[in-house]
Amino acid sequence: MLPLLNLWAEIKDLAAASALLEWDQETYMPKGGQTGRGKVLATLAGFQHDKLSSTALRDALDTADDSLLDCAEAHEAEVLRAQIREARKEIDRAIKVPKELTVALAEAQSRGLAAWQKARAESDFSLFETDLAELVRLNQEKAAALNPGGRPYDALLDLYEAGSTEATLRPLFDELRGVLAPMIRAVKESGHVIDESPAIGDFPEKAQRAFGLEVAQKMGFDFDSGRLDLTTHPFCTSFNHKDVRITWRYMQDDFRSALYGIMHEAGHGLYEQGLPSRFERTPLGEAVGLGMHESQSRLWENLVGRSRAFWEWCLPVFKKHFPDKAHITLDQLYPTLHTCKPSLIRVEADEATYNLHVAARFEIERRLFAGEIEVRDLPAVWDDTYEQLLGVKANSVSDGVLQDIHWAMGAFGYFPTYTQGNLISSQLWEAMQNDIGDLDSLMRVGDLAPMRGWLGEKIHSQGKLYSGSELVERATGKALTAEPFIDSITSVTAGIYGL
Repeated sequence: MLPLLNLWAEIKDLAAASALLEWDQETYMPKGGQTGRGKVLATLAGFQHDKLSSTALRDALDTADDSLLDCAEAHEAEVLRAQIREARKEIDRAIKVPKELTVALAEAQSRGLAAWQKARAESDFSLFETDLAELVRLNQEKAAALNPGGRPYDALLDLYEAGSTEATLRPLFDELRGVLAPMIRAVKESGHVIDESPAIGDFPEKAQRAFGLEVAQKMGFDFDSGRLDLTTHPFCTSFNHKDVRITWRYMQDDFRSALYGIMHEAGHGLYEQGLPSRFERTPLGEAVGLGMHESQSRLWENLVGRSRAFWEWCLPVFKKHFPDKAHITLDQLYPTLHTCKPSLIRVEADEATYNLHVAARFEIERRLFAGEIEVRDLPAVWDDTYEQLLGVKANSVSDGVLQDIHWAMGAFGYFPTYTQGNLISSQLWEAMQNDIGDLDSLMRVGDLAPMRGWLGEKIHSQGKLYSGSELVERATGKALTAEPFIDSITSVTAGIYGL
């Protein structure tokens, strides 16, 4: 087993080097560095591919099975089997996808990112169209290599959450639409309008950062093993569990964007910092999937961060950083955290409408990779889909088809993990309440450690030892269902709007 793990450690080191360069590209790299950075990332991607598809690694994998014969302890054997399973999965994927395609994708992603940033800044889709078309073409090739004769989109979905397919996701989105659309209509027909002035005002960047840092520290994010930086589109990345980077952006006139962005990314960061050191630089030393990863960020952002109990602790902290809001009461502020109104921007969307933003992207990506639409059609298709699902239309492509970074990074099939994460988070929350007890009492005094500890034990410390579905069932005692999420969102919305 040791030869396999030694070789795997080198692959993980190359991946960490790439991640560091990508973080820099999104934060501090000068604009002129894009072309050169793309070449470096492509070279590193080629090196990783060479190692993953090497004869030496395959031989090490073949001999690793023999290690199981020497395992006297059941848990040790379980770990070894999982290491071999995850290594084989990655090796098989590397063998299927040619090195030339891997390198081409890395270069195209770097070009695409630069083109997207310019197109978004100038609100001009044509500046991104050519690079996006190339990214789609290359991902079509990758999908065909991974799953010959299968649905291209299924192959891409599986990259981000193992086992996800159009067939499994469509009923899920249909179920959510069936509940959320009538609820949103009922809110609109109620005529109840939330006064959002308590959340609106002049919130200086420095104060917003300090507020976000204090909340992230209260969550348990370790800033001796991480940092927070500004970026265009917030994200979290890590190079090992002791070096985790989270990023943020802010709106001068609304504190909610920055606060919940930081809580979201810190939730991701807690997962990364909580990964087991015993699995570091091995096939098991990472999150089980992006659906589970999103469950961690959404749990902290929404189930903790928007709860009334949390704000009983947080309101004095808020007033400390924003003394102009010292007169605001909890009864005034709390409803502004649960508005239900269709909007244009996914990352600014409320809980009630968020999954419809994801459903729109799922439908557009599905059609794109089925050949039903072309890249040139995307701005119009985007607007049409948003009008159908949310009843809104963007005034510019920057607030429409260009709002997300994912396609510029070649991350087709990623978006559904946000909804999967929402569902998982609600089910984990339900199980956590059963195990710990009165979570509200803990949040009222700012004691978030028991929740962090529960998530660490049930989720973070497991790495990739189990599959995502197994981990959900082990943590909650049942398979994933939409019921806890639906119960939660309908109850909160009804309470706020008097439905």
